Amino acid sequence: MKTALFDFDGVIVDTEPIYDIYWNEAAYRYGLNIDNFASLIKGTTLPYILDKYFADCSETLRRRVIDESNAYEKEMPFPPMPGSIEFLHTLKEHGVKMGLVTSSDDVKVKRAFSLLHLDNIFDTIVTADRITKGKPDPMCYLLAASDLHESPDNCLVFEDSFAGIQAGTSANMRVIGLSTTNPEETIKDKVYKVIPNFENLTFADYASW
Repeated sequence: MKTALFDFDGVIVDTEPIYDIYWNEAAYRYGLNIDNFASLIKGTTLPYILDKYFADCSETLRRRVIDESNAYEKEMPFPPMPGSIEFLHTLKEHGVKMGLVTSSDDVKVKRAFSLLHLDNIFDTIVTADRITKGKPDPMCYLLAASDLHESPDNCLVFEDSFAGIQAGTSANMRVIGLSTTNPEETIKDKVYKVIPNFENLTFADYASW
C-alpha cells in the first residue's frame, strides 16, 4: 500500500482563497505593484517569497512582511476541504502511513492541528522549518519519505499548486492533483489523476491509485 503525503493549504484546508485576498492586497501595500501576486507564490515558503520579491528591500520592510504574515496566520481560519478530515481518518483506520508536507511553518501547523483535531494523524510532518529548499524543489517530499523509511516511488502525493505538483513529480512520486486552486485542464497533464476534493472518496479509491 502506497504511503500518502499531503500538502496542507488547498488540499486539507480550503485556505487558498483567504491567502489570495491577503497577499494580493499586501503586494500593493508593500509597493510591489504586481497583479495577482498570490498566484505567483502559491505553494512556496515565506523565505522564498522574501528572497525572490523583497531581496532589494530594506531589512525594516522585510521584517514587517514577516511580522504581518505571522500575525495574520495566528488569526486566520482553517476551513476543511470537503471530505478531507474524513478521508484522513479513513486512511488512518486502514493503516496507511501518512505524512504532511507543507510550506507553512511549525507555529501555523500546530495551531491548525489543535483547531482541526489532527494530532496523531500523521506519521511525519515536514514544514518550512525543516528544509532549506522549498517547493518546487523535491527536498520536502524526499525528507518525508526518508522519515518514513519509504521508497519515493511508493509514495502518493496530494497537491494543488504547480510548485507542489512539480516537487512531488521531481521526487519520483505519483501525484494526485486537486483542482481546488488551479482548473483541472491546467494540471491534468502534470498529475496521475485530478480530483475536485475528497468528498465521497473511499479507501477503495485510494487503493486503486
